[in-house]
Amino acid sequence: MNKLIKNATVVTMDADDRIIENGYIAIKDDRITYVGEELPADFVAQVILDGRHKVVMPGLVNAHTHTPMVLLRSYADDLPLQEWLFDKIFPIEDELTAEDVYWGSTLAVMEMIASGITCFADMYYFMDEVAKVIHKTGIRADLSRGLQCFDTEFDPMQDVRLLENEQLFKDWDGEGNGRIKVRLGPHSLYTCVPGYLQACAGLAEKLNIGMHIHVAETLKESQECFEKYGKTPVQHLYDLGIFKANTLAAHCVHVSEEDMDILKQNNVNVVYNPGSNLKLGSGITPIGSMMDKGLNIALGTDGCASNNNGNMFEEMHLAAIVSKGVYKDPTLVKAGEVLKMATVNGAAALNLSQETGMIQPGMKADLIMVNMDKPHLYPLHDVASSLVYSAQAADVETVLVDGQILMDKGEFKTIDYQEVIYHLKKISDRLFKR
Repeated sequence: MNKLIKNATVVTMDADDRIIENGYIAIKDDRITYVGEELPADFVAQVILDGRHKVVMPGLVNAHTHTPMVLLRSYADDLPLQEWLFDKIFPIEDELTAEDVYWGSTLAVMEMIASGITCFADMYYFMDEVAKVIHKTGIRADLSRGLQCFDTEFDPMQDVRLLENEQLFKDWDGEGNGRIKVRLGPHSLYTCVPGYLQACAGLAEKLNIGMHIHVAETLKESQECFEKYGKTPVQHLYDLGIFKANTLAAHCVHVSEEDMDILKQNNVNVVYNPGSNLKLGSGITPIGSMMDKGLNIALGTDGCASNNNGNMFEEMHLAAIVSKGVYKDPTLVKAGEVLKMATVNGAAALNLSQETGMIQPGMKADLIMVNMDKPHLYPLHDVASSLVYSAQAADVETVLVDGQILMDKGEFKTIDYQEVIYHLKKISDRLFKR
């Protein structure tokens, strides 16, 4: 079906960073066929979306999250990461069922769509259920089964989790018209013994898929790694072969100059999660230095148990202002650079640079329309600055993925809101009212 967006301010995020006033975007089925200032004479649209007072931009890419953890929102706040994870989160996660994960992920996807996220990288378990949600709702995602192993004597290749991740790849990679991709998800070096991480690296090479892992998130993690192995987390993971695969390295808060050089030399994608890192007191990822070294930096919300929302506009705002304050430099991390982290860089991190992340002919029609006719967005002196420093997630009105309208004027088209809330209330009562 042909769709036309007209009269919009188009933020292309292409190589020339074009912003087109009163622009037109023509969409045929799942791809963009035209972007420009004049209506294509030979294009006949069955659906027309009016872009007056709207900014149209690429959909946001949430490059690190744990969608089912929305079930634990506000459950374990104001705790340090190790206590939060081992004393509160892991015990309640042991009680989650496949059905819980399905409805939790549906709620998270609904929240992400509402805030302009069209693609996300997820790590958890019962990932078949998450894949079903993605297939049904129409969003785009990169999935990994969270992997852990504390036993040095255990044969990793007999591990049910690793086998599940491999089966997830065989069953779901490329499904949903290519909207679903799969990689391996070893949780971290402190939840996976070295032999297990080596096995993950070997399986990733065998399947030719990427890796998604938490790296150097806390000072405690880094100190314990050095005490145990005589290396930083980055050096340890490099020596184990983790970075041979296309790697999403979430957090990377406590990294040295040498660590950053290793990440750059191995084309590791750093995923900055400012909201989660601040809330857990983990520290601040040195993205200024990383940008100077040319690392690809994407943005993530992390899970709602550690961040409390799936709001990428909030992450963009934090990403732009936190480093300015920490390093006392107001020129550090500009608005346009943050927009790239949330779109172009996120797409590159997920191996989707040829598919999404910018608005140009041939790309997938993963687009969002942001209503700029709001008191907090006037006057519009600079579009990029307004989107990063002033816009809110609630300003997103319309969302398309693969050319399909997932939300229009705030109304979900592929999700029954009341059905989701009904199931979420039942799950919450079972898990927490004891």
